[in-house]
Amino acid sequence: MPTDRYGYEVTTASDDARDAYVAGVDLLLAATDGAEQEFRRAVACDEGFALAYVGLARVLQVYARTAEARAAMARARDLAPALPPRERGHVAMLSHLIEGNGPAALGAARQHLQAYPRDAMVLSPCTSTLGLIGLSGRAGREAELLTLLDRLADAYGDDWWFGGMHAFAKIETGDVAGGLAAVERSLAINPRNGGGAHVRAHAYYEGGDCGSGLRYLRDWLSTYSRNGQMHCHLSWHVALWQLELGQTQGAWETYRSSLHPGASWGPPLHALADCSSFLFRAEMAGEARQPELWRDLSAYAVQYFASPGVAFADIHSALAHALAGNADELAKIIDGARGPAAEMVAPIARAFGAISRQAWSEASSELLPLMNAHEPVGGSRAQRDLIEYAVVMCLLRSGRSGEARRVMQARRARAGGWPVPAA
Repeated sequence: MPTDRYGYEVTTASDDARDAYVAGVDLLLAATDGAEQEFRRAVACDEGFALAYVGLARVLQVYARTAEARAAMARARDLAPALPPRERGHVAMLSHLIEGNGPAALGAARQHLQAYPRDAMVLSPCTSTLGLIGLSGRAGREAELLTLLDRLADAYGDDWWFGGMHAFAKIETGDVAGGLAAVERSLAINPRNGGGAHVRAHAYYEGGDCGSGLRYLRDWLSTYSRNGQMHCHLSWHVALWQLELGQTQGAWETYRSSLHPGASWGPPLHALADCSSFLFRAEMAGEARQPELWRDLSAYAVQYFASPGVAFADIHSALAHALAGNADELAKIIDGARGPAAEMVAPIARAFGAISRQAWSEASSELLPLMNAHEPVGGSRAQRDLIEYAVVMCLLRSGRSGEARRVMQARRARAGGWPVPAA
């Protein structure tokens, strides 16, 4: 029986289907355009190839094509009873994921990986800052992910995908040097690995090396498809560095061409968070508010994240609604926060509402208690810096410069220091 790239047997009688499946998995893991087409080619070669339907469902889910994803997964479930144990477990875990049951998916993944540690399609949704562990709402989830990947490292050896994800977990727990070394090894094996390029960008960010980071990503993105999963988010990194280096016109051009809803390519969660973050950081840096851009983003948040339940999406939706003046949608998040880390969503949303009214002391009083505890809302340290910068801005604008200085000194050190918000 044919095997995948990780050495596990896959139930198909077609070598062409197997080859397309392997290509699809690699493109998906590399966040590179073309995975959907390869999985569709696999099922065209073998209409009974269950794991190819699973791969297709996962790609469609990433791009928020929910109905299509569930239809593909339903076909995989129909085929699952005839599969051997490893493939049945694979289908079951990813079925939980596609149906939106994160806790069940994570529990199934942990059990499955004990027996099949190299099942990368099962491990992948658990990794990164917006994976099942990253969005679990648990304190200590960064260390939890690193522990899981440390335990699996021997099984994966020098695999380029695993190396990139392990590197990211190291960086997010403070081991920037170790993470940079690991991601360099990953990129040496597969230079067109979008996940690896992303992790390297975070290493530059944590080291405060804006110029090198900007040069690296501009060059890397020059040959990366706009349809790639990471195009929007990598463009966010570019725009932030342009802003920090004083290249404001270039930053706005990047925003309008690669981030703004309708121009961005990538998962809606990336677009929402990246747009909210850029627009707010631009204002904190002294740029004038762009009301029409905030209104567009508020409408986008309603389109894709109308119901609260994912803290990371909710806080960025709240920011968009607050600065767009959409009080009704903001109130839905404040009053209806639910799901993991829901207890942090309401105060952050209230703070953004206060900021929209220039009630600086009110906003800082909501955010200050979260300074040592905002990890559960999800996202990377770079993304959660938005909360910390907001606190500093509010303290400065309420005349509490000494307290702002103490907050800055208490946070993690970076070689480049703080991009201090305009007072």
